[in-house]
Amino acid sequence: MIQRRISRKIHIGDFAVGGDAPISVQSMTKTDTRDVAATVRQIEELRDGGCEFVRLAVPDHEAAAALHEIRRRAGGPLIADIHFDYRLALAALEAGMDALRLNPGNIGGADRVRAVVEAAKRRGVPIRVGVNAGSLPALPPRAEGEEPPPVARRMVDAAMQHVRLLEDLGFDLIKVSLKAFDVPTTIEAYRTIAAMMPYPLHVGITEASTPRVGSIRSAVGIGALLYMGIGDTIRVSLTAAPVEEVLAGYEILKSLNLRQRGPILISCPTCGRTEVDLMGLVAKVEAYLAKVQRPLKVAVMGCVVNGPGEARDADVGIAGGKGRGVVFREGKTVRTVPEEELFQALIEEMEALCREESSP
Repeated sequence: MIQRRISRKIHIGDFAVGGDAPISVQSMTKTDTRDVAATVRQIEELRDGGCEFVRLAVPDHEAAAALHEIRRRAGGPLIADIHFDYRLALAALEAGMDALRLNPGNIGGADRVRAVVEAAKRRGVPIRVGVNAGSLPALPPRAEGEEPPPVARRMVDAAMQHVRLLEDLGFDLIKVSLKAFDVPTTIEAYRTIAAMMPYPLHVGITEASTPRVGSIRSAVGIGALLYMGIGDTIRVSLTAAPVEEVLAGYEILKSLNLRQRGPILISCPTCGRTEVDLMGLVAKVEAYLAKVQRPLKVAVMGCVVNGPGEARDADVGIAGGKGRGVVFREGKTVRTVPEEELFQALIEEMEALCREESSP
Protein backbone atom coordinates (compact mmCIF):
# COMPACT_ATOMS: atom_id res chain seq x y z
CA MET A 1 0.00 0.00 0.00
CA ILE A 2 1.49 3.32 -1.08
CA GLN A 3 1.60 5.91 1.71
CA ARG A 4 1.92 9.36 0.15
CA ARG A 5 4.11 11.97 1.74
CA ILE A 6 1.93 14.61 3.35
CA SER A 7 2.64 17.93 1.66
CA ARG A 8 1.12 21.39 1.91
CA LYS A 9 -1.76 21.90 -0.51
CA ILE A 10 -1.56 24.76 -2.99
CA HIS A 11 -3.83 25.73 -5.87
CA ILE A 12 -2.96 26.39 -9.49
CA GLY A 13 -6.06 28.04 -10.82
CA ASP A 14 -8.94 25.91 -9.59
CA PHE A 15 -6.80 22.74 -9.32
CA ALA A 16 -5.27 21.58 -6.05
CA VAL A 17 -1.74 20.22 -5.87
CA GLY A 18 -0.39 18.40 -2.83
CA GLY A 19 -2.17 17.40 0.34
CA ASP A 20 -4.87 14.86 -0.48
CA ALA A 21 -5.34 16.04 -4.07
CA PRO A 22 -4.88 13.43 -6.82
CA ILE A 23 -1.44 13.31 -8.40
CA SER A 24 -1.79 15.53 -11.45
CA VAL A 25 -0.34 15.11 -14.94
CA GLN A 26 1.16 18.04 -16.79
CA SER A 27 3.09 18.81 -19.95
CA MET A 28 4.60 21.73 -21.81
CA THR A 29 3.77 23.27 -25.16
CA LYS A 30 6.43 22.80 -27.82
CA THR A 31 5.23 25.59 -30.08
CA ASP A 32 6.73 29.06 -30.33
CA THR A 33 4.77 30.90 -27.64
CA ARG A 34 4.79 33.99 -29.84
CA ASP A 35 2.58 32.05 -32.27
CA VAL A 36 -0.72 32.43 -30.43
CA ALA A 37 -2.85 30.28 -32.74
CA ALA A 38 -0.45 27.33 -32.75
CA THR A 39 0.05 27.53 -28.99
CA VAL A 40 -3.68 27.67 -28.24
CA ARG A 41 -4.24 24.72 -30.57
CA GLN A 42 -1.63 22.66 -28.75
CA ILE A 43 -3.05 23.58 -25.35
CA GLU A 44 -6.45 22.34 -26.51
CA GLU A 45 -4.91 19.09 -27.78
CA LEU A 46 -3.23 18.59 -24.42
CA ARG A 47 -6.45 19.23 -22.53
CA ASP A 48 -8.28 16.72 -24.73
CA GLY A 49 -5.57 14.22 -23.80
CA GLY A 50 -6.14 14.76 -20.07
CA CYS A 51 -3.39 17.29 -19.31
CA GLU A 52 -4.27 19.22 -16.17
CA PHE A 53 -1.55 21.90 -16.19
CA VAL A 54 0.09 23.27 -19.31
CA ARG A 55 3.43 25.06 -19.09
CA LEU A 56 4.61 27.60 -21.67
CA ALA A 57 8.15 28.80 -22.29
CA VAL A 58 8.46 32.59 -22.07
CA PRO A 59 11.91 33.34 -23.52
CA ASP A 60 11.45 37.02 -24.38
CA HIS A 61 9.13 40.01 -24.22
CA GLU A 62 7.37 39.14 -27.47
CA ALA A 63 6.42 35.76 -25.98
CA ALA A 64 5.33 37.48 -22.77
CA ALA A 65 3.14 39.87 -24.78
CA ALA A 66 1.34 36.87 -26.34
CA LEU A 67 0.36 35.39 -22.97
CA HIS A 68 -2.69 37.59 -22.41
CA GLU A 69 -4.32 36.49 -25.68
CA ILE A 70 -3.32 32.86 -25.10
CA ARG A 71 -4.89 32.98 -21.65
CA ARG A 72 -8.04 34.62 -23.02
CA ARG A 73 -8.50 32.01 -25.74
CA ALA A 74 -7.25 28.89 -23.99
CA GLY A 75 -8.33 29.46 -20.40
CA GLY A 76 -6.32 27.90 -17.59
CA PRO A 77 -4.57 26.66 -15.68
CA LEU A 78 -1.40 27.80 -17.42
CA ILE A 79 2.14 27.97 -16.04
CA ALA A 80 4.74 30.44 -17.33
CA ASP A 81 8.32 29.12 -17.52
CA ILE A 82 10.70 32.02 -16.82
CA HIS A 83 14.47 32.32 -16.74
CA PHE A 84 16.82 35.23 -16.04
CA ASP A 85 14.55 38.25 -16.68
CA TYR A 86 12.28 39.18 -13.79
CA ARG A 87 10.24 41.46 -16.07
CA LEU A 88 9.00 38.39 -17.95
CA ALA A 89 7.65 37.01 -14.68
CA LEU A 90 5.85 40.27 -13.94
CA ALA A 91 4.37 40.32 -17.45
CA ALA A 92 3.22 36.70 -17.08
CA LEU A 93 1.45 37.57 -13.85
CA GLU A 94 -0.20 40.58 -15.47
CA ALA A 95 -1.39 38.30 -18.29
CA GLY A 96 -3.18 36.04 -15.81
CA MET A 97 -0.85 33.07 -15.64
CA ASP A 98 -1.86 30.66 -12.88
CA ALA A 99 1.67 29.75 -11.75
CA LEU A 100 5.32 30.53 -12.41
CA ARG A 101 8.24 28.21 -12.87
CA LEU A 102 11.49 29.99 -12.09
CA ASN A 103 14.59 29.98 -9.95
CA PRO A 104 14.54 33.08 -7.72
CA GLY A 105 18.32 33.10 -7.67
CA ASN A 106 18.72 33.69 -11.41
CA ILE A 107 16.31 36.58 -12.02
CA GLY A 108 18.45 39.31 -10.53
CA GLY A 109 19.05 40.97 -7.17
CA ALA A 110 16.91 41.09 -4.05
CA ASP A 111 14.73 43.97 -5.28
CA ARG A 112 13.79 42.09 -8.46
CA VAL A 113 13.01 38.89 -6.59
CA ARG A 114 10.91 40.86 -4.12
CA ALA A 115 8.96 42.53 -6.93
CA VAL A 116 8.05 39.14 -8.45
CA VAL A 117 7.20 37.59 -5.09
CA GLU A 118 4.99 40.50 -4.05
CA ALA A 119 3.14 40.40 -7.38
CA ALA A 120 2.63 36.63 -7.08
CA LYS A 121 1.51 36.97 -3.47
CA ARG A 122 -1.12 39.60 -4.36
CA ARG A 123 -2.59 37.27 -6.96
CA GLY A 124 -2.24 34.05 -4.97
CA VAL A 125 -0.04 32.58 -7.72
CA PRO A 126 2.33 29.74 -6.77
CA ILE A 127 5.98 29.61 -7.77
CA ARG A 128 7.73 26.38 -8.69
CA VAL A 129 11.38 26.32 -7.77
CA GLY A 130 12.81 24.19 -10.57
CA VAL A 131 16.34 22.83 -10.24
CA ASN A 132 17.98 20.83 -13.03
CA ALA A 133 21.23 18.92 -12.66
CA GLY A 134 22.54 20.50 -15.86
CA SER A 135 22.30 24.08 -14.62
CA LEU A 136 23.54 24.03 -11.04
CA PRO A 137 25.41 26.95 -9.46
CA ALA A 138 29.19 26.81 -9.76
CA LEU A 139 31.00 25.01 -6.96
CA PRO A 140 32.93 27.11 -4.46
CA PRO A 141 36.71 26.63 -4.29
CA ARG A 142 37.73 23.36 -2.64
CA ALA A 143 40.77 22.37 -0.66
CA GLU A 144 43.37 20.32 -2.47
CA GLY A 145 42.18 16.74 -2.74
CA GLU A 146 38.67 17.57 -1.54
CA GLU A 147 35.97 15.75 -3.50
CA PRO A 148 33.01 17.74 -4.78
CA PRO A 149 29.64 16.93 -3.18
CA PRO A 150 27.41 14.48 -5.06
CA VAL A 151 25.17 16.01 -7.72
CA ALA A 152 22.04 15.06 -5.77
CA ARG A 153 23.31 16.97 -2.75
CA ARG A 154 24.11 20.01 -4.89
CA MET A 155 20.59 19.89 -6.36
CA VAL A 156 19.03 19.82 -2.90
CA ASP A 157 21.24 22.64 -1.64
CA ALA A 158 20.35 24.81 -4.64
CA ALA A 159 16.63 24.15 -4.24
CA MET A 160 16.66 24.86 -0.52
CA GLN A 161 18.55 28.10 -1.10
CA HIS A 162 15.78 29.24 -3.46
CA VAL A 163 13.05 28.04 -1.08
CA ARG A 164 14.56 29.97 1.83
CA LEU A 165 14.81 33.07 -0.32
CA LEU A 166 11.04 32.89 -0.95
CA GLU A 167 10.26 32.08 2.68
CA ASP A 168 12.31 35.05 3.87
CA LEU A 169 10.00 37.22 1.78
CA GLY A 170 6.95 35.73 3.49
CA PHE A 171 5.97 33.56 0.50
CA ASP A 172 4.89 29.94 0.93
CA LEU A 173 2.90 29.10 -2.23
CA ILE A 174 5.83 26.96 -3.29
CA LYS A 175 6.25 23.83 -5.39
CA VAL A 176 9.67 22.22 -5.93
CA SER A 177 11.29 20.03 -8.57
CA LEU A 178 14.79 18.53 -8.78
CA LYS A 179 15.32 16.83 -12.12
CA ALA A 180 18.25 15.02 -13.66
CA PHE A 181 18.68 12.67 -16.60
CA ASP A 182 20.32 10.15 -14.27
CA VAL A 183 17.60 8.21 -12.50
CA PRO A 184 19.45 7.31 -9.24
CA THR A 185 20.58 10.93 -8.86
CA THR A 186 17.02 12.17 -9.30
CA ILE A 187 15.61 9.66 -6.82
CA GLU A 188 18.22 10.54 -4.20
CA ALA A 189 17.61 14.26 -4.60
CA TYR A 190 13.84 13.91 -4.17
CA ARG A 191 14.18 11.52 -1.24
CA THR A 192 16.46 13.96 0.54
CA ILE A 193 14.44 17.12 0.03
CA ALA A 194 11.12 15.38 0.77
CA ALA A 195 12.19 15.14 4.41
CA MET A 196 13.44 18.73 4.59
CA MET A 197 10.45 20.86 3.64
CA PRO A 198 6.63 20.60 3.47
CA TYR A 199 5.96 21.83 -0.06
CA PRO A 200 4.49 19.72 -2.89
CA LEU A 201 6.90 18.10 -5.30
CA HIS A 202 6.77 18.12 -9.09
CA VAL A 203 8.44 14.89 -10.21
CA GLY A 204 10.11 14.05 -13.49
CA ILE A 205 13.24 12.86 -15.26
CA THR A 206 14.62 15.65 -17.40
CA GLU A 207 15.65 15.29 -21.06
CA ALA A 208 14.47 11.69 -20.97
CA SER A 209 14.82 11.17 -24.77
CA THR A 210 12.54 9.60 -27.39
CA PRO A 211 9.22 7.92 -26.56
CA ARG A 212 10.69 4.40 -26.70
CA VAL A 213 13.64 5.14 -24.42
CA GLY A 214 12.32 8.10 -22.50
CA SER A 215 9.09 6.44 -21.44
CA ILE A 216 11.08 3.62 -19.86
CA ARG A 217 13.54 5.94 -18.12
CA SER A 218 10.70 8.13 -16.86
CA ALA A 219 8.61 5.17 -15.71
CA VAL A 220 11.53 3.82 -13.69
CA GLY A 221 12.37 7.14 -12.04
CA ILE A 222 8.91 8.60 -11.57
CA GLY A 223 7.42 5.21 -10.70
CA ALA A 224 10.04 4.53 -8.03
CA LEU A 225 9.41 7.90 -6.38
CA LEU A 226 5.63 7.55 -6.52
CA TYR A 227 5.88 4.09 -4.96
CA MET A 228 7.82 5.70 -2.10
CA GLY A 229 4.95 8.16 -1.73
CA ILE A 230 6.94 11.07 -3.16
CA GLY A 231 5.32 13.25 -5.79
CA ASP A 232 2.25 15.46 -6.15
CA THR A 233 2.36 16.25 -9.86
CA ILE A 234 4.36 14.68 -12.70
CA ARG A 235 5.65 15.40 -16.18
CA VAL A 236 7.11 12.81 -18.52
CA SER A 237 9.66 14.69 -20.67
CA LEU A 238 9.86 13.22 -24.17
CA THR A 239 11.24 14.29 -27.53
CA ALA A 240 7.78 13.89 -29.03
CA ALA A 241 4.40 15.56 -29.33
CA PRO A 242 3.43 16.75 -25.85
CA VAL A 243 0.24 14.68 -25.73
CA GLU A 244 2.52 11.60 -25.74
CA GLU A 245 3.92 12.86 -22.43
CA VAL A 246 0.42 13.00 -20.97
CA LEU A 247 -0.47 9.49 -22.12
CA ALA A 248 2.77 8.14 -20.64
CA GLY A 249 2.10 9.98 -17.38
CA TYR A 250 -1.29 8.39 -16.95
CA GLU A 251 0.10 4.96 -17.75
CA ILE A 252 2.64 5.37 -14.94
CA LEU A 253 -0.11 6.38 -12.49
CA LYS A 254 -2.38 3.56 -13.66
CA SER A 255 0.37 0.99 -13.22
CA LEU A 256 0.62 1.95 -9.53
CA ASN A 257 -3.17 2.13 -9.07
CA LEU A 258 -2.84 5.81 -8.21
CA ARG A 259 -5.24 7.10 -10.87
CA GLN A 260 -7.42 5.66 -13.58
CA ARG A 261 -8.05 7.45 -16.85
CA GLY A 262 -9.00 5.49 -19.91
CA PRO A 263 -8.62 1.73 -20.46
CA ILE A 264 -5.88 -0.61 -19.33
CA LEU A 265 -4.76 -2.95 -22.10
CA ILE A 266 -3.37 -6.34 -21.06
CA SER A 267 -1.78 -8.35 -23.85
CA CYS A 268 0.49 -11.36 -23.86
CA PRO A 269 4.01 -11.13 -25.34
CA THR A 270 3.27 -14.09 -27.68
CA CYS A 271 5.39 -17.19 -28.07
CA GLY A 272 5.51 -20.34 -30.16
CA ARG A 273 2.13 -21.42 -28.80
CA THR A 274 0.32 -18.45 -30.33
CA GLU A 275 -1.95 -19.53 -33.17
CA VAL A 276 -3.63 -16.22 -34.07
CA ASP A 277 -2.20 -12.95 -35.44
CA LEU A 278 -2.02 -11.45 -31.96
CA MET A 279 0.28 -8.54 -32.77
CA GLY A 280 -2.02 -7.33 -35.51
CA LEU A 281 -5.03 -7.80 -33.28
CA VAL A 282 -3.45 -5.91 -30.37
CA ALA A 283 -2.50 -3.01 -32.64
CA LYS A 284 -6.12 -2.65 -33.74
CA VAL A 285 -7.41 -2.85 -30.18
CA GLU A 286 -4.87 -0.29 -28.94
CA ALA A 287 -5.85 2.16 -31.69
CA TYR A 288 -9.52 1.75 -30.80
CA LEU A 289 -8.90 2.21 -27.06
CA ALA A 290 -7.09 5.50 -27.67
CA LYS A 291 -10.55 7.02 -28.26
CA VAL A 292 -12.11 5.51 -25.12
CA GLN A 293 -12.15 7.47 -21.84
CA ARG A 294 -13.87 4.93 -19.60
CA PRO A 295 -11.46 3.07 -17.23
CA LEU A 296 -11.92 -0.47 -18.57
CA LYS A 297 -9.52 -3.39 -18.23
CA VAL A 298 -9.20 -5.11 -21.61
CA ALA A 299 -7.23 -8.33 -22.17
CA VAL A 300 -6.00 -9.65 -25.51
CA MET A 301 -4.33 -13.02 -25.00
CA GLY A 302 -2.82 -15.41 -27.48
CA CYS A 303 -3.09 -18.96 -26.22
CA VAL A 304 -4.73 -21.35 -23.80
CA VAL A 305 -1.97 -21.34 -21.13
CA ASN A 306 -2.42 -17.96 -19.41
CA GLY A 307 -4.93 -16.50 -21.82
CA PRO A 308 -8.25 -17.60 -20.32
CA GLY A 309 -7.26 -16.69 -16.76
CA GLU A 310 -5.97 -13.22 -17.69
CA ALA A 311 -8.93 -12.55 -19.97
CA ARG A 312 -11.40 -13.57 -17.27
CA ASP A 313 -9.74 -11.14 -14.82
CA ALA A 314 -10.46 -8.23 -17.19
CA ASP A 315 -13.74 -6.43 -17.79
CA VAL A 316 -13.68 -7.78 -21.33
CA GLY A 317 -11.15 -9.99 -23.05
CA ILE A 318 -10.33 -12.51 -25.69
CA ALA A 319 -8.07 -15.56 -25.70
CA GLY A 320 -6.95 -16.94 -29.03
CA GLY A 321 -6.78 -20.56 -30.12
CA LYS A 322 -6.19 -22.30 -33.44
CA GLY A 323 -8.00 -20.08 -35.92
CA ARG A 324 -10.57 -18.97 -33.36
CA GLY A 325 -10.88 -17.42 -29.94
CA VAL A 326 -12.99 -17.18 -26.81
CA VAL A 327 -14.60 -13.90 -25.74
CA PHE A 328 -14.91 -13.16 -22.02
CA ARG A 329 -16.86 -10.50 -20.17
CA GLU A 330 -16.66 -9.88 -16.42
CA GLY A 331 -15.14 -13.31 -15.84
CA LYS A 332 -17.61 -15.30 -17.89
CA THR A 333 -17.30 -16.92 -21.29
CA VAL A 334 -19.60 -15.13 -23.74
CA ARG A 335 -18.93 -16.88 -27.02
CA THR A 336 -16.39 -18.47 -29.31
CA VAL A 337 -15.80 -16.85 -32.71
CA PRO A 338 -13.50 -17.35 -35.71
CA GLU A 339 -10.21 -15.46 -35.63
CA GLU A 340 -11.33 -12.90 -38.21
CA GLU A 341 -14.26 -11.92 -35.97
CA LEU A 342 -12.33 -11.56 -32.71
CA PHE A 343 -11.73 -7.82 -32.94
CA GLN A 344 -15.33 -6.97 -33.72
CA ALA A 345 -16.62 -9.32 -31.03
CA LEU A 346 -14.37 -7.66 -28.43
CA ILE A 347 -15.55 -4.19 -29.44
CA GLU A 348 -19.19 -5.26 -29.28
CA GLU A 349 -18.78 -6.58 -25.74
CA MET A 350 -16.97 -3.41 -24.67
CA GLU A 351 -19.69 -1.19 -26.07
CA ALA A 352 -22.41 -3.31 -24.51
CA LEU A 353 -20.73 -3.11 -21.11
CA CYS A 354 -20.35 0.67 -21.37
CA ARG A 355 -24.02 1.06 -22.34
CA GLU A 356 -25.17 -1.02 -19.41
CA GLU A 357 -22.99 0.90 -16.94
CA SER A 358 -24.31 4.20 -18.28
CA SER A 359 -27.99 3.24 -18.10
CA PRO A 360 -29.91 4.21 -14.92
